Amino acid sequence: MMIREAVIKDIPQMHIVRTSVTENTLSNPDLVTEADYKEFITVRGKGWVCLENNLVTGFSIVDLKNNNVWALFIAPKFEKQGIGRKLHDILLDWYFTQTKETIWLGTTPRTRAELFYRKAGWEEAGIHEIEEIKFEMTYKNWTKRLSGHVK
Repeated sequence: MMIREAVIKDIPQMHIVRTSVTENTLSNPDLVTEADYKEFITVRGKGWVCLENNLVTGFSIVDLKNNNVWALFIAPKFEKQGIGRKLHDILLDWYFTQTKETIWLGTTPRTRAELFYRKAGWEEAGIHEIEEIKFEMTYKNWTKRLSGHVK
C-alpha cells in the first residue's frame, strides 16, 4: 500500500472508486465530472490516493475554499484495511497546516462512514442538505487527538 498526492491522471480511477461504493452513493454518477475532480485537486485544495499495484484503492480530497472534505472513499474490496484512516489523517494534517478554520463534511446517517467519523473525533453539527449529518473538526480538537489527549 502506498499513499501519495493525487494527480490528474488518477481521476479516472478515482471516479471508478467513487462509483463503486455501496454507502454514500451518487444518485447520478454524471453529477461529478472529471472537471470537478481536477478543480478540487489542483485549484481548490488537494487530494491523495492509495495505490496497490498501481490501482487506486481509495482517495481523499479536501476543499480549502469551502473548508470541507469533498471526498473520502475506499473501493469496497479494500475496506477495513486502515486505508480510510490513513487518507483521513493525511488530509487533516495537511488541511490544518494551511488554515486553522474548522473543517466540515456531510455523510449519510446510519452508515459505517458515520461511525468512522464519530470514532475519529468529528462532532455532529446538525444536518447538511436534506439527508446528511454535518460533522465538524476544529483545529484544537485535531491537535488534541494528535498529542494523545483524546483517544
